[in-house]
Amino acid sequence: MIKLRVLEILKEKNHTKYWLYNQMNMSYQNFNKMVNNETRGIRYENLELLCELLEVEPNDLFEIHDDN
Repeated sequence: MIKLRVLEILKEKNHTKYWLYNQMNMSYQNFNKMVNNETRGIRYENLELLCELLEVEPNDLFEIHDDN
């Protein structure tokens, strides 16, 4: 399973989830689902904005978990 690493990256960059939420143009419900890996899809423009705000490459946003 592929997971989004936003919360880990925020911690590494000394930013809060609230800080990121204020930068994104999303409802809190959708934002919260995204950062907590509770969504089935992410819009490309949101991925691009995450990369810009967190100063990372798209590849840095994801990690693979073996749930076996």
